[in-house]
Amino acid sequence: MFKKTKFLREQKILRLATVDKKGNPHLVPVWYNYTGTKFHIGTNTRTKKAKNIQKNNKVCFCIDDGVWSPIHGMMGNGKARLILKEVTVKKIAKKILLRYFKNLEGKSAKELLDNTDCIIEITPGKITTWEY
Repeated sequence: MFKKTKFLREQKILRLATVDKKGNPHLVPVWYNYTGTKFHIGTNTRTKKAKNIQKNNKVCFCIDDGVWSPIHGMMGNGKARLILKEVTVKKIAKKILLRYFKNLEGKSAKELLDNTDCIIEITPGKITTWEY
């Protein structure tokens, strides 16, 4: 049986699709944190995904474990918003980064934290899961 929350907390990559001003899709792999109801993604307001969300908050996403026998995954759509309040951004960004780094003392973790000036918050709408 597919356990969605456990799966989402174990996986590391979410593929996020946004729509640009010409109506073209923009798809990127991102690091994320799942709270049980929302997805959070750290980024910078200069990125294409952040700019796209400012103009069109509709997104879709896909997460899968990329292996066979069995293979699990989920995809969905939802609405995104940018969180810009610095204190909130840094708090959430630290939670995201601690999923990928043992601590935040290393050069890469510090650089990523310093360059994160917004959080994409996704409230999922329809979600589809699979297990084969």
